[in-house]
Amino acid sequence: MLLKIVRCVFTFSVLLASGCIDIPDNVKPVDDFELKRYLGKWYEIARLDHSFERGLSNVTAEYSLREDGGVRVINRGFSDENGAWEESEGKAYFVKEPDKGFLKVSFFGPFYGSYIVFHLDKKDYQYALVSGPDTSFLWILSREPVLGESLKESLLKKAEASGFDASGLIFVEHDKFDN
Repeated sequence: MLLKIVRCVFTFSVLLASGCIDIPDNVKPVDDFELKRYLGKWYEIARLDHSFERGLSNVTAEYSLREDGGVRVINRGFSDENGAWEESEGKAYFVKEPDKGFLKVSFFGPFYGSYIVFHLDKKDYQYALVSGPDTSFLWILSREPVLGESLKESLLKKAEASGFDASGLIFVEHDKFDN
């Protein structure tokens, strides 16, 4: 398990170092972003495949405030291969204004990558579309482990309209709830 975590952190760091803090074409960070409302646990509903999450189910991201004003990020998922939970801790900071959904996140040292909230349920903060530095990074997040089909279809259309290949999404199973 430790080897997989180290491999994932290393791979993610290499991707972040090469990707930097960019915004994909056709992606615009949400305005009027309220960090305090965004904090807490989010369930990963779907993602584009990357080695640092490969083979993980039951993936969650939990956000909390850091003493330095940044955001503590805890990503957690279950590895069926290892039969165990795996966890990574990172930190995030706003790239520009704190009311824009544009942050940079790091899970390893000085290397940061883009974390762009480009669609958000502004009323209740119950679902979000998140991008990385290019269109090979996409996550659908929700406060609940399951999304209704009509909402899921709507989010897929928004992702496709922003240039993402939604046909490549992996829909994450949530069947273990010890966390």
